[in-house]
Amino acid sequence: MLKVTVIEKKDAENCPIRDVLDRIGDKWSILILCVLEDGEKRFNELKRTVGDITQRVLTNTLRKLEADGYITRQVIPTSPPKVSYALTERGRDLLALIVPIIAWAETHHDKIRESRHAYKTQE
Repeated sequence: MLKVTVIEKKDAENCPIRDVLDRIGDKWSILILCVLEDGEKRFNELKRTVGDITQRVLTNTLRKLEADGYITRQVIPTSPPKVSYALTERGRDLLALIVPIIAWAETHHDKIRESRHAYKTQE
């Protein structure tokens, strides 16, 4: 059984659960990691593949993923410079843990949406 350590309010900023899940639990991070699973991608390719993400949000999310060591950013000195992103070993390790959750979400998505709709109609 997983044991969660209770963190006092004054130490909340040091809680590993909050710290890590806050960064990867946003709307875009996991999608970006999934897109990078099959190899290095350039910025515009990521933007096209993810779809409805803005350039600013994609840039910020990529910076956070790079800062945490999930992806690498490589600048190719051409004119204009080309930038590509790839998963690191840490990113691959994380993705391996997330894949079962993604599969679960895909399997249960229809029923979850039905539950949401039923809940709304109760109100």
